[in-house]
Amino acid sequence: MSNKLKAVILAAGKGTRMKSDLPKVVHKCMGQPMVHYAIKAAKDSGAYDVCVIVGYKAKEVKEAIYDVVEYAEQTEQLGTGHAVKCAAEFVGMEGDTIVLCGDTPLITGETLTALVEQHRREANGVTVLSAILPDATGYGRIVRDGEGSFVKIVEQKDATEEEQAIREINSGIYIFNSEALTASLSMLDNHNAAGEYYLTDTIALIKKIGLKVSAMPLEGDAVNEIRGVNTPEQLAEAEAIMEQRTKK
Repeated sequence: MSNKLKAVILAAGKGTRMKSDLPKVVHKCMGQPMVHYAIKAAKDSGAYDVCVIVGYKAKEVKEAIYDVVEYAEQTEQLGTGHAVKCAAEFVGMEGDTIVLCGDTPLITGETLTALVEQHRREANGVTVLSAILPDATGYGRIVRDGEGSFVKIVEQKDATEEEQAIREINSGIYIFNSEALTASLSMLDNHNAAGEYYLTDTIALIKKIGLKVSAMPLEGDAVNEIRGVNTPEQLAEAEAIMEQRTKK
């Protein structure tokens, strides 16, 4: 079994709620473009091969990145599953691949390392980074069985009343067995209301082919690590948390 570890970073979106012409991931947090922190966390966890998926104003995103990375281009925004599909050649069949977003500047290498360790210890097809939130409204929920094993991810709009009461949510950060990810990406379809290819659908496909799936929950202050930045207010909040961290 190959121990090769790679990372794919989703950075193709425009980020309309930032109310700016800049691509979302190049907005600065403590003087660095947001995407820089995702790249750093991935490399700190041992994923030295990093592929950044670019799309909206790709040239500007590339110019903002000074780390050594590869790029894949998503010319049409057809969902997260489609974005990762654009990097299918990079993912390949070897080892494991972390998938994370370029707009989560608070994620740390330490957390990603723990995720990699759990994934490999349990010999999973995919391991989801989850978080226990006081209020999970709006997020996809992690559904577990009576034994506490992972069953599925259910989106807020599709969740039953009982599922909506679940406080464990999907962070949108994962580690996949590369071969399983490649296989499931080729099976993805867009038969949904939005007509998009969802990365979360690969998880059900991987489970269906008989591979193990689990989730690693963050609790307490650690849940801040999965905060996505979609608005100037959220960027200011992330910056304040990062500043607090540097004081410790």
